Amino acid sequence: MSTPKIKTTVEQMIEPYLAEHGFELVDVEYVKEGGSYFLRIYVDKEGGIDIDDCGQISEYMSQKLDENDPIEEAYFLEVSSPGAERPLKKADDVRKAVGKDVFVTTYEPIGGSKEFEGKLLSFEGDELVIAIGKKQAAVPYDKVASARLAIIF
Repeated sequence: MSTPKIKTTVEQMIEPYLAEHGFELVDVEYVKEGGSYFLRIYVDKEGGIDIDDCGQISEYMSQKLDENDPIEEAYFLEVSSPGAERPLKKADDVRKAVGKDVFVTTYEPIGGSKEFEGKLLSFEGDELVIAIGKKQAAVPYDKVASARLAIIF
């Protein structure tokens, strides 16, 4: 099974469980590192998740993965928080980040830059407005390569 299909299958398996228990699926990764495969599931909830939450979700997913067996290779299952610098994968994630510090990269330069770090002032229509110092940058959403929350010191 291809990596995108594995990701989609795992998302479909876990999303009902997470919704029922008040969790949010942030991302699913299936990657090969060194000689080993890793299935990583990043989960969050209001107020953050703890080790017990990760254990509970991991036990559920282990059982579901054993039942459905969508992955042929041997792999390690990891369930964790997305961390303080949470990725913003969907438009809804970006909307929720308004007012917070973000780090955004783009596919092509916008105003001479491909990296923008600052406070996300707004996300309306299809444009992010980021305050960078005393200046503002308008970044079209369709040009965003990656976005995440940022910790700015």
